Amino acid sequence: MVAADLDERQIREARVGVLLGLLDNRLDIWSTRDRGGDVLRAYEGCRRGEARELRRAAEVLNSGDKVAILIGQGARDAVAQVRQVADLTGAGVAKALLGKDVMSDDLPYVTGSIGLLGTRPSYELMRDCDTLLIVGSNFPYSQFLPEYGKARAVQIDVDGTRIGMRYPTEVNLVGDAHSTLRALLPLLRRKDNRRWREKIEKNVADWWHSMQHQAMVSADPVNPMRIVHELSERAPDDLIVTADSGSSTNWYARNLRMRGQMRGSLSGTLATMGAGVPYAIGAKFAHPGRPVVALVGDGAMQMNGMAELITIARYQGLWADPRCVVCVFHNNDLNQVTWELRAMGGAPKFEESQVLPDVNYAAFAASLGLPAITVTDPDELGSAWDQALKADMPAVLDIRCDAEIPPIPPHATADQVRSMTEAILKGDAEAARIIWDAIRTKLAELLP
Repeated sequence: MVAADLDERQIREARVGVLLGLLDNRLDIWSTRDRGGDVLRAYEGCRRGEARELRRAAEVLNSGDKVAILIGQGARDAVAQVRQVADLTGAGVAKALLGKDVMSDDLPYVTGSIGLLGTRPSYELMRDCDTLLIVGSNFPYSQFLPEYGKARAVQIDVDGTRIGMRYPTEVNLVGDAHSTLRALLPLLRRKDNRRWREKIEKNVADWWHSMQHQAMVSADPVNPMRIVHELSERAPDDLIVTADSGSSTNWYARNLRMRGQMRGSLSGTLATMGAGVPYAIGAKFAHPGRPVVALVGDGAMQMNGMAELITIARYQGLWADPRCVVCVFHNNDLNQVTWELRAMGGAPKFEESQVLPDVNYAAFAASLGLPAITVTDPDELGSAWDQALKADMPAVLDIRCDAEIPPIPPHATADQVRSMTEAILKGDAEAARIIWDAIRTKLAELLP
């Protein structure tokens, strides 16, 4: 029986079987019986820990010369096992955005985020690999995965309905990442040729060097990349970072280095605006003894962020560590959509829909009794972060940043570049400065 033959009841029963197998926490075969008593196999090879499928998976990974690993939040409880697999296979590890905090960015083979908001090393890892292992991720954008037919692939996921949805995987293992990888590890052989790993590590080191240079490119008044770069330089090891949906998400994805026990999240499935500050409040109630930072655009602040500052002011006394910093990227623009229209639609900025009212967020925060710092000079960013992170209560950073610093993907296609250029030449109000900023930013990446 294959997946196409199953009705909804049988799929639900199959899921129950997986969950019972997880609760049992053994590597034996799980099965579910229907009313007639026949064994239901929901997917080929979905028996958790089945020896034959594990051997097939090991054969794929052992045969590859250039192994790549993609992890999502489903790999959170299997970090040690992922590190062991990466060591044996010489693989690099890319992270879906919801899995950004699963593994430390201080590991030299971790290439960072993948996708439109991803890093150049992650793009190159997927472009050049011949073998792919997907662990706990349902990353939906197949254009950022290896070209179809170029890489053999293995997928591990606790939910069998997600198996093979995004990429034509050769071997599918349904089970929790920790137990499944633990069973797979003894079957893997260490690769003696480490040239692939050395290339990955060089690409990663070069990338972080480029990110530092890009963050220091001058802007009017503050480069938004530098906002996150300065946070990353001084972030406590137990910091929780929430990000809203907007252009600031680019800088969260690319410029923030996760390390230690840092955690991070955002509306990764729906990409919904207005999640950043509520997520931060939720983080404070879930972890009242840890500092939290919310990275929020001014569009989201005007949607609901300002109202949620009232919530923060009201409940701050319940948190053992009261630090909750709301950092506002203040550019008076619905910036992510502005850039999407330029890059994908070839349309110049439509001022009537994109320009936001100018609001003094620092003054509003101060009216609630919260410390607030306005930043208009990039050289003051570091001290502003220091003050906010050392405060004995929640604080707001109102940072005036440049709306014309382009969030150019390191893997931008020729069509995207062409569309953006056409949009600018059609009469974008900031045409000359956009072109100049784009050139300087790209040169800082390519020629640091």
